[in-house]
Amino acid sequence: MTQEEREERPIGVDLFAGAGGMTLGFEQAGFDVLASVEMDPIHCATHEFNFPFWSILCKDVSQTTGEEIRNLSLIGNRDIDVVFGGPPCQGFSVIGKRNLDDPRNSLIFQFMRLVLELKPKFFVMENVKGLTTGKHQQFLQQIISEFKLKDYEVEENYQVLNAANYGVPQSRKRLFILGCRKDFSLPKYPQPITKSAKSNLLKKPEVSPLAIGPTVWDAIKDIPEVEKYSHLWLKDSVVAPYGKPSDYARQLRALCSLEDDYSYQREYDPRIITSSLRTKHSPESVKKFAATLPGKIEPTSRFLKLHPEGVCNTLRAGTSSSRGAFTSPRPIHPFTPRCITVREAARLHSYPDWFRFHVTKWHGFRQVGNSVPPLLAKAVAAAIRDSLGVVPSQPQVRQQLGGEKLLEIKMSEARRYYNVDQSQQLE
Repeated sequence: MTQEEREERPIGVDLFAGAGGMTLGFEQAGFDVLASVEMDPIHCATHEFNFPFWSILCKDVSQTTGEEIRNLSLIGNRDIDVVFGGPPCQGFSVIGKRNLDDPRNSLIFQFMRLVLELKPKFFVMENVKGLTTGKHQQFLQQIISEFKLKDYEVEENYQVLNAANYGVPQSRKRLFILGCRKDFSLPKYPQPITKSAKSNLLKKPEVSPLAIGPTVWDAIKDIPEVEKYSHLWLKDSVVAPYGKPSDYARQLRALCSLEDDYSYQREYDPRIITSSLRTKHSPESVKKFAATLPGKIEPTSRFLKLHPEGVCNTLRAGTSSSRGAFTSPRPIHPFTPRCITVREAARLHSYPDWFRFHVTKWHGFRQVGNSVPPLLAKAVAAAIRDSLGVVPSQPQVRQQLGGEKLLEIKMSEARRYYNVDQSQQLE
């Protein structure tokens, strides 16, 4: 392998891609994610806005083949370096005899099928930590055994990683399964680089060589206060002056360049605060939010009021309209008596400010809560990159974002745009 070949950006495929948290993390680690697959047309439109230079396939993975993924993207016949994704976990509760060819099987088997069809050098499967316990653990062992029968090595000492240990101001624990073709060596799990800022709140501080990670207030203190802008009742963006950023916020505002960030810079207007549509709370709710102490739960709504010197609780997505349209509780801002905005949630999830979400709060919070924090995905991706022996390169090209209509699109319009069956039920 020549030095020139070693410096070429490795290529990846994102399955169950959502708005693109893992795509972005792998991009930041130096990968070109040439193809992503996602069945929700709204998520696809947001993904296309943020990554218009790569391909998004708006398809159900169970109706998708490896050949399609290759032919509908720039991959073609190239050897794929990594396939990654987080199959939804709804199908894991009932465990019985499984057949890989049975269409009723969980989407986790569809993930396996596509890995085996695409034959990447490595794969990463992300999922809920509950998959490591009880009957779910038996299911997980079956998956590992099936991969090993198909000429893939799998790290059986799998790990649950907490985003708070990788520079994210949020406690979010996720399982990562790492595998590789038998002609490669298994990657090592990334070592923690930060300890949770919640240790700041303990009476006896933790003794740890790790730096304390960013806090809630580090993440959002420089964002303009949305309550000052009536414009944000109707639209999710406005030109507004930002405050003094923390080092973490400087990174997300692209005010500094990081040596280990190999993502493409985006063309965007940093004067505009986006994804910040306001929420109208009742006077009674405002009063209750104001009376709640930081770090405590407001009794009526059961919303957590964020502690400025701690980390955010796990941000969740809620459910889609086909499953009751339940909105997960949104945290209360640490100082203003209101729920946080989508942009504030994105900061707490480690998304850069150029990354945009659907203009509605419903879809925007769903897109954040469904995704892997990019900095956590980046840490895992860097471990894969190191196992490939690739020397990462800093891109010299600044990329354009997609058209803003992609962020305003309604579900019916998105279905037509991506030619999705109108009767298809979305999870």
